[in-house]
Amino acid sequence: MKITYDKSVDAMYIKLNEKLEYKTSKKITDDVLIDYAKDGRVIGVEVLVASKNALFPLNKKSAVPIEFKALA
Repeated sequence: MKITYDKSVDAMYIKLNEKLEYKTSKKITDDVLIDYAKDGRVIGVEVLVASKNALFPLNKKSAVPIEFKALA
């Protein structure tokens, strides 16, 4: 999983799978979109107005990108 934050547009992207090819997006709320692969699996989540909607403290000084590795 990789999380990136674009300060200029206050948007965060949570990439869950880098190997799958993007097919479509679905708007969940005004500020959250889900990206899907061709096989229907979720590949990422876009969070708009991220400084307000993030699940963890996020501000203009946040250290991003953040990368998490799955534990075996």
